[in-house]
Amino acid sequence: MNYEFLLWIALILISTKVLGLLCKAVHLPEVVGALLAGVILGPSALGLMSMEGDTGTLLTYVAEMGVIFLMFSAGLDTDLKELKANIGASFVTALIGVIVPLIGGMIGYALYFGEDLSNYDQMLQSLFVGVVLTATSVSITVETLREMGRLSGKVGMTILGAAIIDDILGMVVLAVVSSMKDTSVKPTTVLIKIVLYFVLILILFMVTSRLEFAIEKNDHKRRVAIFAIAFCFILAYVSEIGFGIADITGAYFAGVMLCQSKIRDYVDVKIHDVSTVFFSCIFFASVGLKVTLGGMTLKIWLFAVILTLIAIISKMVGCGLGAKVCKFTWKESLQTGVGMISRGEVA
Repeated sequence: MNYEFLLWIALILISTKVLGLLCKAVHLPEVVGALLAGVILGPSALGLMSMEGDTGTLLTYVAEMGVIFLMFSAGLDTDLKELKANIGASFVTALIGVIVPLIGGMIGYALYFGEDLSNYDQMLQSLFVGVVLTATSVSITVETLREMGRLSGKVGMTILGAAIIDDILGMVVLAVVSSMKDTSVKPTTVLIKIVLYFVLILILFMVTSRLEFAIEKNDHKRRVAIFAIAFCFILAYVSEIGFGIADITGAYFAGVMLCQSKIRDYVDVKIHDVSTVFFSCIFFASVGLKVTLGGMTLKIWLFAVILTLIAIISKMVGCGLGAKVCKFTWKESLQTGVGMISRGEVA
């Protein structure tokens, strides 16, 4: 057996914590330090580790568990009444927050590389770049809001709801764009799967509410945490494999289904401890480890800077405008737009 993975994990845990504390000292979220740790340890800087090979594969699996735990915990922390009250605002914010980056990315790519949008293939190429910018990184958003103590409340719930919704909208747009090039891709199939998925979620909500008495009898027994985690993993698996919905979305809904039960606090404490000290560190570091900058020419570097600016501005404008349409104040609209900027695992 190759025991290199033990050293890699130790380096990740130490570096994410040290850089996280340094970021906290300058009033930045600790998650920024964890992301930087991955970049520094990875092929873009020191080159001490990568996400390739057997150890890289192990880190990939652990990182996926980390983001699943993170989203399950976010679901447990959700204020269901607040989420329901802001679901309309979340949808409008997500919708405009998908359209604006889509158009911005498409036009930015076409102008920079001189693409002719009247040419079908070049138009599709430009459109695809826009699609990549549509999905918000839910995990980074959740962790940052939690650190700031802003996960609950009107703005926090709107951001969280919009981040989940725009991931799904982004997948629909991707299916439509893919079908324009590959006739075997059927957007109607994707839409049907999404509808069936939400029917399943609704049924599970009803079932878990009916089982609430049986669940709460064991509210402080270890078995209830084990069953809750198993339920989370099963729903994450079914979401990804059965419906093409991101596994983190399934994990989040699993948490939401239990957020009003008496077992919530007990399960959340058990998950939060192991997630914070281990799994989440591996996940955020893995995002940095995936950054590879080799082979980038000056032209590509410049485009990367321009695309990053487009990604930031388009989400701020699109999601901020969506929030304003829903009668948020200018300050709340700006907070919503800024909260939706992050990209990552879904893209």
